Amino acid sequence: MSADRPFFVTTPIYYVNDTPHLGHAYPTVAADVLARFMRLDGRRVKFLTGTDEHGQKVERSAQALGLTPLQFADRVSAAFREMDRLLDISYDDYIRTTEERHMRGVQALWQELERRGEVYLGRFAGWYCVRDEAFYDESELVDGKAPTGAEVEWLEEENYFFRLSAWQDRLLAYYDANPDAVAPRSRRNEVISFVRAGLNDLSISRTSFSWGIPVPGNPEHVVYVWLDALANYITALGYPDTENAEFSNFWPNVLHVVGKDILRFHAVYWPAFLMAAGLEPPRRIFAHGWWTIEGEKMSKSLGNGIPPELLVERYGVDPARYFLLRELPFGSDGDFSHRAVVGRLNSDLANDFGNLAQRVLVMINRNCGGCVPDYGQLGAGDKALLNAAQNLLGTVRAHIADQAFHLALEAIWRIVGEANRYVDEQAPWALSRSDPARMGTVLYTLAETLRHLAILVQPFVPGAARKLLDQLAAPEAARDFVALAEAPLAPGTRLPKPQAIFPRFVDADTGHS
Repeated sequence: MSADRPFFVTTPIYYVNDTPHLGHAYPTVAADVLARFMRLDGRRVKFLTGTDEHGQKVERSAQALGLTPLQFADRVSAAFREMDRLLDISYDDYIRTTEERHMRGVQALWQELERRGEVYLGRFAGWYCVRDEAFYDESELVDGKAPTGAEVEWLEEENYFFRLSAWQDRLLAYYDANPDAVAPRSRRNEVISFVRAGLNDLSISRTSFSWGIPVPGNPEHVVYVWLDALANYITALGYPDTENAEFSNFWPNVLHVVGKDILRFHAVYWPAFLMAAGLEPPRRIFAHGWWTIEGEKMSKSLGNGIPPELLVERYGVDPARYFLLRELPFGSDGDFSHRAVVGRLNSDLANDFGNLAQRVLVMINRNCGGCVPDYGQLGAGDKALLNAAQNLLGTVRAHIADQAFHLALEAIWRIVGEANRYVDEQAPWALSRSDPARMGTVLYTLAETLRHLAILVQPFVPGAARKLLDQLAAPEAARDFVALAEAPLAPGTRLPKPQAIFPRFVDADTGHS
């Protein structure tokens, strides 16, 4: 990813029948890391998130509570905004599908599809899952249920259909011409296999309920919730005005971060809708895995979701963010445990990075008058550590381009480990008595290494990174990736009193860490 192109990253828009849990926080934090990284790398960034608020499931949930659908949506959408606040999410735009800008754009998309002959009126008869808001073929059912385990019901009604079957070859050509369009590779293979097996035309309207966007020219129908929801990615850019600066800058330079359970909608239906409307399909769709609790997927129906506020209150926002993206490859499934969180917090954050920063800054405070030390001739070990820190950006950039967050963090922590070994080998506490000039060189090397590490971890742990950069007296204007090479620490700069950036976690109930 070159540094001169616009970068548009999106989360799924979250369905408002469910309050936020770890499964929602995961892609949101990942998208936030991408957005923050690209901003620091000089890219022009738009980061979009929001809530999906139409559909039969929302209508039924609202009725059960004696609320209107919009009142219900207002309540749950506010909970997702609170999740974003808790997790320090830096989105640029938050879209709700009940907003006028979105509804206007969806109706314009419908009319364009209709104008191009991609929509026709017919009759649907088949299995529908209200929980998934999805249609399933008989062959897809497992023991009479949806593949997700949700109940299905037989539905017969007059619907508008999208000519999805006509797009099979063009979708396969799209995947072939864009080998990175769907990731990871295992998910790409699943999508291609699904499309090669043959596509049926897709029902894109409903008449059995009314909570949705009216179909232009036939308001007895409402737009199918997935056509409605997927369109948010372009309505947030001002569609149908494709000439405006937002749309022309950011589309189709987009990375959609989605869960593997909604990959089909994003990697099959969405590109087909776009191409059918004369628009380019997205550049990349990445499907992350699921967090499980004792082997079961988190969900409202199972009642096993972990609220983000529980993680933040117990461990802190930066440790929570770090754990989510370090513990497992982003495209894989993983099982959540509090023991694993504490292990990462105390080992990686407190013992490794936190201890490194604390030792270096305390020694500078005690032995260098609280100022960035001067340095003399650099030895081979000094140069090796500084070179490793200076070369880190290229490695991290490559991993971020692949959404390999765990590998990016491994690369950063490898330098943390090298710096800790350097401290032990050089023993600056002993040099303070035997060779103060050499001590200054060692501590400067370490402080400059810390500056590189702090700048590079900003996307992952923004609060802790900010605290460390403050303690290094790095100017606010010198904290992006350009500053890595162009703004080294100036000897003699006064530093504030050291403070721990990653304290050890101690369980409040047991007193043990």
